[in-house]
Amino acid sequence: MNKYTRRDLLRFSALGAMNGYAQTGASDYKALVCVFLLGGNDGNNLIVPMGQTEFDAYKAIRGGLALPDNSAKLLPVQNSVDGTPFGLNDGLKALHPLWAQGKLATVANMGNLVRPTTRAEYLAKTGPLPTNLFSHSDQTSQTQSGFPNTGGGTGWAGRVADAANPLNGAATFPASVSMSGPALFCTGGVVQSASLIPDFDLSLNGMDLWPATAAQARKAALQELLTFDSGMAVVQAANRVRQDALQLNAMLKDTGASPPLATVFPGTTLGRQLRQVAKLIQLRAQTGMKRQVFFCALGGFDTHGAQGWAHWDLLTQVGDAMAAFHQSTVDLGVANQVTSFTLSEFGRSLQPSGTGSDHGWGNNQIVVGGAVQGGRVYGNFPVFALGGPNDSGNRGVWIPAISTEQFGATLGTWFGLTPGQLATVFPNLGNFAQTNLGFV
Repeated sequence: MNKYTRRDLLRFSALGAMNGYAQTGASDYKALVCVFLLGGNDGNNLIVPMGQTEFDAYKAIRGGLALPDNSAKLLPVQNSVDGTPFGLNDGLKALHPLWAQGKLATVANMGNLVRPTTRAEYLAKTGPLPTNLFSHSDQTSQTQSGFPNTGGGTGWAGRVADAANPLNGAATFPASVSMSGPALFCTGGVVQSASLIPDFDLSLNGMDLWPATAAQARKAALQELLTFDSGMAVVQAANRVRQDALQLNAMLKDTGASPPLATVFPGTTLGRQLRQVAKLIQLRAQTGMKRQVFFCALGGFDTHGAQGWAHWDLLTQVGDAMAAFHQSTVDLGVANQVTSFTLSEFGRSLQPSGTGSDHGWGNNQIVVGGAVQGGRVYGNFPVFALGGPNDSGNRGVWIPAISTEQFGATLGTWFGLTPGQLATVFPNLGNFAQTNLGFV
């Protein structure tokens, strides 16, 4: 399940090629942009049900972590389908207007699952469960790989990019790019992937010699070293990484004459990452790319203590950066072709632990973009009752009702993948009745 067979690769190529012919042609472009919240974001305080019964239950269990029932801490929104009231954490105030515009949606109680699981099944351990629940490293790997029983060697976005890669034709620019170090999420079996640091120049130091012939000689000598077959696997791998970096830097410099972005991004870690993504999307005509996936990340969400202000501050960084990024896609004329979304390895317990919360399971995510069917909550919130039907124990650690595979398959469908390709990318998808949640 976690490695491609030769048959899988041939299937990707054939299905991807057929799918490519069905697309709209040269103007067609789509990008998926993941914002990973490292540490386990507390989705219970990202969006809160505001019906009186639900809010009273939330407040009674959350105790000192509960957000007050007022617009200073919870920004009012309504589900466009039935008018059900909710409140967004006011750290997301920059994103708040997009809800009414139908460009922002949330997906409720989502997480890693092998198949639909009830409380009784979980307690009795009568069915398959994700490996090492509540472990940061294991759940991060599973969320990024899409394999709930093992981390795997590829990421689900990398495999989505593999399937769509025929649409990129002869383009050599990376189809999968991480702005936060090497990421399993971006790793595919076919596509070229890259890890970039925002605004970082990959050029070599010490190559600007005088006269020019001396510089050329030094560069030629380096190329000989990089291409020399030493017979040592580690050395060869390191040389290939350096060669890839040099080639990528050359491509970025050749296409780097685009005008500055009109959007002003926050100078935060996430703001700089998303600004760089916007710059790469701006180059789509020069690079010839039609399908790309991007990965950004922000840490600090393991809020075992002092959660109140820290979590609000983190969500403010997320909201400000994602709102600026969406505006940049509007300015670039690709708002309907770019979808950004959050992921996190797990949620957190509704019941507090001192001034923080403990590791959970099901979580709430946000999705932003011009193609998003927004102004809605997709899925259902758990019943806020300790030991209730959705609690895996007695602390409000929610058993997910929506799987990572369903979430990813919805995005993959929008990206242009066929049902056959989705079944290859997400091997457990057939365990779930609904494979397209409809949020995009």
